[in-house]
Amino acid sequence: MISNLHISRFAKMTALALFIATTLTVVGSNTPAEAQSRIKDIVAIEGVRDNLLVGYGLVVGLNGSGDTLANAPFTTQSLVGMLERLGVNTRNDIDSLNTANVAAVMVTSTLPAFARQGSRIDISVSALGDATSLRGGTLLVTPMLGADGEVYSVAQGPLVVEGFSAQGNAQTIIKGVPTTARIPSGAIVEREIMFDLAALTKVHLNLRNPDFTTSQRIAQSINGLLGGNSASVLDPATVRVDVPAAFAGNTIGMLTEIEQLQVTPDQVARVVIAEHSGVIVMGQDVKISTVAIAQGNLTIKITETPQVSQPNAFASQGTTTTVDRSNIEIDEDSDKRLAVLDPGITLQELVNGLNALGIGPRDMISILQTIKAAGALQAEIEVI
Repeated sequence: MISNLHISRFAKMTALALFIATTLTVVGSNTPAEAQSRIKDIVAIEGVRDNLLVGYGLVVGLNGSGDTLANAPFTTQSLVGMLERLGVNTRNDIDSLNTANVAAVMVTSTLPAFARQGSRIDISVSALGDATSLRGGTLLVTPMLGADGEVYSVAQGPLVVEGFSAQGNAQTIIKGVPTTARIPSGAIVEREIMFDLAALTKVHLNLRNPDFTTSQRIAQSINGLLGGNSASVLDPATVRVDVPAAFAGNTIGMLTEIEQLQVTPDQVARVVIAEHSGVIVMGQDVKISTVAIAQGNLTIKITETPQVSQPNAFASQGTTTTVDRSNIEIDEDSDKRLAVLDPGITLQELVNGLNALGIGPRDMISILQTIKAAGALQAEIEVI
């Protein structure tokens, strides 16, 4: 039996050079127009932000899938404290508590900007002890605290669990995560975070991807709308906008018009590699300088030729048997040469050529990292 032979990678690189040379004559100056984005899609307004909330509570009504009280003392203490607040004293009989229908949980949520009292928000619930499933449970009244320790909402309601588990004597099936759940609109906002946006005399726009060129383009676009020098760049991540007299007391109206302005974001030439999955993401401005590439390839050829050995005719002793015969040939591509890539080739053209030649993501990552180490890749490489 003959194993599949690896195609010589030098032959691939030689064909790649021819492919790129042909591509360069076709591409020329046919560069696609750069995409524009609305300012609202690339910046965040300082002060207009979400706030994280967290709480600790109890889920009841579980069908025997709750915490084991002997293994979760915090569940026992919470259960006793809850019953005492409702007028039931079980502290003297705490050792006899043996319910499996209660689970301690952590409740998390996000308080949106400008959320008003009485509005509802979604919450997420996660088991804290050794509960096996939260399906069928109901969260009891749980205060949700902000970073300052104040209560901003109160959560309660039946859980919505996507995962499930089923167990038999010899097999267990678990789909999803049955120890996490959600309650849509499960919390009521009790406290507002005061922020008077309309009274601001200056607004800071925070770029989601900081860049000097992009921030300057945003400022120029805003000045073209408002006139004068209302917008100025403080740093690559911040553009300050002074509210002009025409929009005094109407900051929201000014921001509404600014959000719809179109700008062309700029970006640093960067290659992002997810090495564990073989994913490569690149920017369009990545360039490659003149570089010679040769990728070695070790080819091993194994030929199996089984032979039958049997005794002579009319022999009094002996049995027929099969004898293995193996022939191993090793080719280290020692006679190969370097392939030269011309300057000005973009990484997109290089990767397109590698893909056309059947080079996989793993080999492609190795080639890109080696080109970068040689100083010929004009871009940042970020491995995640």
